[in-house]
Formats: sequence, C-alpha cells, structure tokens
Amino acid sequence: MLEELAKNAELYQVKVEKTSQGTTIVDAGINAKGGFQAGRLITEICMGGLGTAQITSRKYGDLELPSILVHTDHPAVAALGSQYAGWQISKAECNAMGSGPARSLALKPDPVCREIGYKDECDRAVVILETQKIPPTKIVASLAEDCNVEPSKLAVILTPTTSLAGATQISGRIVEAGMHKLRRLGLNPNTILHAWGSAPIPPVHPKFAVAMARTNDAILYGGTSHYIVESNTPGNLQEIIEKAPSKASKSYGKPFIEIFKEAHCDFYKIDPDLFAPAIVTINDTKTGKTFKSGEINVEMLKKSFEICEQ
Repeated sequence: MLEELAKNAELYQVKVEKTSQGTTIVDAGINAKGGFQAGRLITEICMGGLGTAQITSRKYGDLELPSILVHTDHPAVAALGSQYAGWQISKAECNAMGSGPARSLALKPDPVCREIGYKDECDRAVVILETQKIPPTKIVASLAEDCNVEPSKLAVILTPTTSLAGATQISGRIVEAGMHKLRRLGLNPNTILHAWGSAPIPPVHPKFAVAMARTNDAILYGGTSHYIVESNTPGNLQEIIEKAPSKASKSYGKPFIEIFKEAHCDFYKIDPDLFAPAIVTINDTKTGKTFKSGEINVEMLKKSFEICEQ
C-alpha cells in the first residue's frame, strides 16, 4: 500500500522524498494537496492492511456530507494494534501523534500492545504522523531506532489535520474510537470479532485548532460504529452500551473547540468519556441480541462545520 501511494504520487497528490539516511517521507498535506483518495489509502495503511476504507456520502438529518466507511475482520490488531494514535512524540523539535503498523514494532504505547497480546517482527516499518511540520532528521532517526529497523527501511507519512487527506484519515478512525472507549469500559478487545463504522469527513479549515476540533466533532456527533462480539460475559453488554457513546459524557453538547478552550487547550483535562462515536452498536454472537446507544447530533455538526444555509 505504501508503494502504491509512493509510485503514484501525482495521482494521490502527495509528495515523496528521501532523507539523507534513506527514509521515505510522504507528505500528504503540508506542502502537497493530498485529497480523498490519499486519505482513504492512508486509512488502510493505518490499519496495517487489515481493514478496508471507502469514500461515500451519507445523510445526517437534512445534511448530505462526504463520509468514510471502514470495516475490518481483525479489529483488535487493526484498530488498537496499529491505527490507534497512541504514540506520543512530544519534543522541542516535533510534536506529533504516531500511528500505523510501526506501533506494533516499537510497542508504543506498551500497555495497549500487551493487552491485545500482539507484536510484529519485520525489517521494514511504516508510521503515520499527525503533524503540521516535517519532522527533523533526528526525530526520524529515533523512530527507526524505536522500531529496530534501519532508517532506509522506514517510511513516514505526514497527515496534517488542516488537509483533506488528514481529515479523511481521522474520520477513518471511527472504529478505533469506539473500540478504545469499549476497552476503557471493560470490554476485552480480543472478543470483538468484526467491526465497521462510518463518519462524516469535515470541511477543511486552514487553522489547526479549528480543523482539529472539526475532526473530533465528526466522530463525537456524526460517527457510527458497529461491533460483532463474542463475549464471555454477555450480561455486561447492556451496562457497557449505555456508557459507550459520546453522549454519556458530561462534556457532551458543545462544539469541541469550546470544550477544548474550557480545558485550557489541554486534552488531558477533557472528560475521557467524550471521546467516542455518536452511536455505538454491539451484536452479541452468543445471544443474538443487538444493543444500541447514542444519536447523531445534526445541529452540532452544522455549528462545528460552519454550514451556512440559504
């Protein structure tokens, strides 16, 4: 998939360069246009090749918005072992969120990798960075070292949130967002057999804070995720589903930009229960029952996306 992206850079509107150490850098929106198709393919790369993404359109009340639909038959590894943006790269030279199959080489963050019991061994690595800047050579070298690969065997894909490709691949994390919340609520990720989800792709905005807020709102107020689960404790699913959607949070009901500012721009001060899809559905294979909770909030989408209706 990386080779497909790099070999057809003009088609996907990305820029591909090599560092002095031979690392492949794919720019999908910093100094390149990026777009829907780059975002779609990067979403699949983020899932380690274990998921499929499609660009489509969907009705949200009286709105029709471009959306991304993803599905996987390997949800624990695809979403939590690869796609989860849990690799914090916070240094003076670079501030980024890392995801992709490289995480299962570097075991970042280690607790999540240990919980699902998965680790990769490979001499090549691909990491996706949500960042607004091209990382310096020192940071790229440290990524290769963490993955235990030669710098020439590392590829880094850059997806700024202010680009269409960046916004697309964040909305493509809808299944992962729900799984992360279900994990926090006590559901064993390895009991989730199959998963699919969809979310609107928000309009592009040139300011990072606004673009970041819109990508969160797309999932919190417009995202739907569905999980097919083989649970050892079916009785707990009813209790879990009630707390699973974003609506269960005390912070629900405002555009994310307002919530972010109230938290003094500190993600760790925001109620963690907020970070979830608008609607979560669980199908229990042992009982055949399906549990659903949450709702699409069209007004919040309109407000966040600044949709001016005539």
